[in-house]
Amino acid sequence: MPFKYRSIGHQFLAMSIGLGLLPLPGIAGEVDYARDIKPLLSNSCYTCHGPDAETREAELRLDNREDAIQAAIVPGKPDESELLARIASDDPDLAMPPADSNRQRLNPEQVELVRQWIASGAAYDKHWGYEPPTRPMAPVVEETATPIDAFVRDRLKQGGLQPAPTADRRTLIRRLSFDLIGLPPTPEEVEAFVGDDSDDASARLVDRLLESPHYGERMAINWLDLVRYADSVGIHGDQEWSMSPYRDYVINAFNENMPFDQFTVEQLAGDLLPEATLEQRVASGYNRLNMITAEGGAQAKEYLAKYAADRVRTTSTAWMGATVGCAECHDHKFDPYTIKEFYQFAAYFADLEERGVYSGSSRTSDWGPKVTVPTPEETAALKSVESAIAALESELQQHTPELAEAQAEWESTVDQAPSWRNLEAETLVSEPEVTWKTLEDGSLLATGPNPDSPKYTLTFKSPGKPVTALRLEVFPDDSLPAKGPGRAGNGNFVLNRLELSTGDQPIPFSDATATHEQEGWPIKNLLGDDASKGWAMLPQIGKANEAVFQLKETFSPEGDQTLTVTLTHNYGSSHAIGRLRLSVTEAEGPVKAGEDPGVPEEIRELIAIEMEKRTDEQKQQIAAYYRTVAPLLKPQRDQLAKERQTHEQLTASLTTSLVSVSVKPREMRVLPRGNWLDDSGEPVEPAVPGFLGFSPETNGRQSRLDLAQWMVDRRNPLVARVFVNRLWQTYFGRGLVSTADDFGAQGSLPSHPELLDWLAVEFIESGWDIKHMVRLIVQSETYRQSSERSEELRRRDPANQWLASQSHFRFPAELVRDNALSVSGLLVNKIGGVSARPYQPPKYWSHLNFPSREYQRDSGEGLYRRGLYTHWQRTFLHPSLAAFDAPTREECTVRRVTSNTPLQALVLMNDPTYVEAARALAVRLMQEGGDSADQRISFAMQAVLQRTPNAAEAEVLLDVYENHLQQYREDPQAAEALHQVGEFQVPKDLDKIELAAWISVARVVLNLHESINRY
Repeated sequence: MPFKYRSIGHQFLAMSIGLGLLPLPGIAGEVDYARDIKPLLSNSCYTCHGPDAETREAELRLDNREDAIQAAIVPGKPDESELLARIASDDPDLAMPPADSNRQRLNPEQVELVRQWIASGAAYDKHWGYEPPTRPMAPVVEETATPIDAFVRDRLKQGGLQPAPTADRRTLIRRLSFDLIGLPPTPEEVEAFVGDDSDDASARLVDRLLESPHYGERMAINWLDLVRYADSVGIHGDQEWSMSPYRDYVINAFNENMPFDQFTVEQLAGDLLPEATLEQRVASGYNRLNMITAEGGAQAKEYLAKYAADRVRTTSTAWMGATVGCAECHDHKFDPYTIKEFYQFAAYFADLEERGVYSGSSRTSDWGPKVTVPTPEETAALKSVESAIAALESELQQHTPELAEAQAEWESTVDQAPSWRNLEAETLVSEPEVTWKTLEDGSLLATGPNPDSPKYTLTFKSPGKPVTALRLEVFPDDSLPAKGPGRAGNGNFVLNRLELSTGDQPIPFSDATATHEQEGWPIKNLLGDDASKGWAMLPQIGKANEAVFQLKETFSPEGDQTLTVTLTHNYGSSHAIGRLRLSVTEAEGPVKAGEDPGVPEEIRELIAIEMEKRTDEQKQQIAAYYRTVAPLLKPQRDQLAKERQTHEQLTASLTTSLVSVSVKPREMRVLPRGNWLDDSGEPVEPAVPGFLGFSPETNGRQSRLDLAQWMVDRRNPLVARVFVNRLWQTYFGRGLVSTADDFGAQGSLPSHPELLDWLAVEFIESGWDIKHMVRLIVQSETYRQSSERSEELRRRDPANQWLASQSHFRFPAELVRDNALSVSGLLVNKIGGVSARPYQPPKYWSHLNFPSREYQRDSGEGLYRRGLYTHWQRTFLHPSLAAFDAPTREECTVRRVTSNTPLQALVLMNDPTYVEAARALAVRLMQEGGDSADQRISFAMQAVLQRTPNAAEAEVLLDVYENHLQQYREDPQAAEALHQVGEFQVPKDLDKIELAAWISVARVVLNLHESINRY
C-alpha cells in the first residue's frame, strides 16, 4: 500500500549501522529481526516512522508490526512491499530516507537483508532488553570450568576461534589486584602466588582481595561516576558542598557486600524506610547529587524542571540502562517511552524538599536538608566536651550559704544599675508595604511581600528614662530564607541607613559596634553619608546578631515624647532585615555590642517585689540570673564559656551530608517540548513505563520506595542485566552489551545474549550478591586468559567482542595515581573521610567566582590519599584526573572515554605528585635496592612491575642513570630543585646528586606503558 512521506527537517546525528556486533566469524544463518533488521530500521527510519507520534510522518509506524503491514509491508511478498521499494529506489523523490533527513541510506547488502526478511514473513520480535531474563541451559563444551566459559567457548567454536592460553601467574595476580582493589600487588605477594601451585591458589587470592577494604574503594569509583558524585554544586559559582559521607556509604556498602536490592532501596528511598538509620538517610543523599545553582538571577521554576529531568536521566541510566531522558520534550524516537511517562517518572521525586535556587558560597552554604555524620574520633571528642559542660552546669546550679549571702547583698544595689529596655512599638510603616508580627520576646517579624528596597519607619512609646545608646538586635527565624535574619535568598541583609529621631529632630550617633560584620560591609558604614554602603553579616547567617549605636549626647524625653527609628535598605534583591528588636539604655560611658550594660528590666521588676511576696518561680528566676553574674562563680562561668566555645567549634567542624526529606509533593505536569514556562500540559502522578508490563502494587500515590522496589522486582527485565553487564565491562573493558548506557533499540545487541541472561538470573537468585557475581566472573577461564592476541585474531575480531582473549586497557585516572603512590611507599591507606586536596597548579581556579577563591592544598596525609578521595570540583576537575579522562560528573557517566595523548606523559613526568612519588621511589632504590646500579634497576622494576627487567630494558635504564648523574654533577642546583618538589623529605644521609639521577630512573619506570595499563 503506497504512502506519502513528508520530511520534517529534524537533524539527527547519523550513527553507524553496525550498532553492536561484527558478524561472528565463520557463522552464517537466517536473517534475524533483532540482529539484522531492527538496527537498520531504527537508524534510518524510526526518526519519522517510530514511537514518537508527534513527529510521525504519513501515519506510518515501522516499529510496530500491525501498523507496518497495514501500510508498507506485505509479509512474504517483498516485491509488493512499499518499504522495500522506497529503500531500494534511486529516485530522489521516492527514495527513503530522503537526502535532507540526515539519516543513512541502506546499502545494497542491507536492502537484500530487508528483502529476505520480508520474504520469510516479516516477523517482529519484542526487543530483547524488554523481555524478563530466564536462565538458559549452558551448552555442553569440553574442558570448561564454569557456565561462563561454556557460553563463551561455544560461540568461539562456532566461529572457528580458539581461546587464548591462561595468562602467566604474575600477569594474573596483577590483573586481579588492579581489578578488585585498584592497587598493585607487592613483589612478595607476586612471588608467593607464582610459587603456589595448589589447585585453590587463585580462589584464595580472589577471596583475600574481596575481603580487602580497598575492594569497596575500587567498586565505588564506577558507582560514583553513575550517580555523578562530586564535592561542588556544578552550576554557575560551582560552590562547594559536603557529601563525602555518601561516598563513604557506597564504599562500605560494597565492602559489606550489601545486597544490590537493599543498596537500591536505601539510595532511592532510604529516608522513607521505617525508623531510617543515619546510614540509610545518608544513602538517600543520592537524590541530592544533581547539579544545583545559587545564581542570583536564576529562575527557580526553570531549575526545578532541570533538577527533575536530571534525576530521570540519571536514575533510568544507572539502574535500567534506559534513555528515558530522550522523552523530556517528545515521545522517544526509538523506544516506547512517552513524554507523559517521562514526567510520571519525574513525579516520584516531586516530594523532595528542595529549592530551585539556593544560597551559598565557599564560606557558608544552605543546600537544603542535611545530617551531621561525625567520625568516631569526633564523636569521642564531643562526648568529652559535653561531659565537662554538664559537670560545670551542675556546679553552677549548686546552692550554698555563701552564694545566698552574696545574692542578698547584690539585690540591694540593683536599683542603681542601668539596663537595656525594649522599645514598645506604636506604629510600623514600610514602603513598600510588608506585614509585621510582634513575637512574645518583643521582636518584630516582617512577613508577606518582600520588596527590593524597602524603608521601615518604626515609632515607639516614650522610653521614660534618659537614653545614651540604641541597640538593634537581629534574629534568625525558621520562616526566613536560610533562617535569616535577612530576607535575601541566602538569609543575609544589607542595612544602608539607620536614623533615630524624635518628632522632626534627628538624634545623632557618635559610634557604632556590631558583634558580626561582613567583610567590606562594617557597621561603621551607617555613620557616614554614603547611602550606597551599609552593614551586613554574611557569613554569620542563621545566627543572632546585634549592633549598638552610641548617642552623641544623652537624650532625655519629655512627657509622651516618642522615638522614631528609620531603617533603609537600598541594596536591592530583597536584602531587608526579617526579624529585629530595638532597645535603649541609660548606661553611662560607651556600651559596645555584645556587652551587657546592666540588669535586664524584667529581673529588676522581680527584685522590686518584697521577698515574702515572691513566688517560687520568681525566686528561681532571680537566682538563675544571679548565677550568671556572681563573682563567686566567675571561674566556673569562664571555664564553661571555654567548653561551650570548644563544643561550638567541634560542632561547626563536623562533616555533614545532604539527605532526602519527603514533604508534600509539588505538582508535576507534562511540559510540552520540555518548556518549563508552558503549564498547559496535564498534571501527572508517579508511574513507571507502562510497556514493561507491571507496576508497583500500592494504594494511593506511589512513592520513591515503590519505585525502588519496582526496580529490583525480578520481573523487571533491565536492572539485573544492566548491573552484571557493567561488572563485565569492569573486568573485560567492554560489556557483553557494548553500549552499557543504552539497552534500548539504539543500543548494541548482546554479543552473548544467553550468557547475559544467565548472569542476570544468577544475580537475582543469589540474593543480589555482588561479590558472588564478581567471584564467578574473575574465576572463569575466560577472565584468566592471556590478553596477547595474534594478528589474525586482531583482524577477525578487532574489538575482542567474541572473547577469544582477555583485553588490556589503561587504568582509570584514579588508579594511575594510586599505583605511583603505592609503589613509592607514599600512599596513605586511610578509608573514607573528607575529600583530599593534593597538589594543583596555582591560579587554576582563577575563573571561579561567586565567590572568587584560591585552591588550598592539603599538607601531610591529604597529599597521599587515593585518587578516589580527591576533591571533585565539577567545573574545574583536578587537572591530573582530567588528563586521564576522569569525568566531571556533571552528568551520569557509564563508560569513561580512554584517550592516549602526549599530555598524559607530561603529567606522569612533571605533575608534583608523580615527581614526588619518583623521589620517594628513588630513596627506596638507594636504601633497599642494594649497592650496585644493576641491583637498583632490578629493584625499581620489581617495585613497579613486579618483574625483573630484560637486558634491553636494563641497558636503557642504566644509560638514563649514568647520563643524568653526569648532568646533575655539572648542575647541582637542578638536583636541589628536584628535591624541593613536594613535601616528602629526603633522608639527610643520602647523596642528593646520586639521588637525583635515580629519580630520573624512577620517573622513566613510572611512565612506562606497562606501568599504567592492565593486561
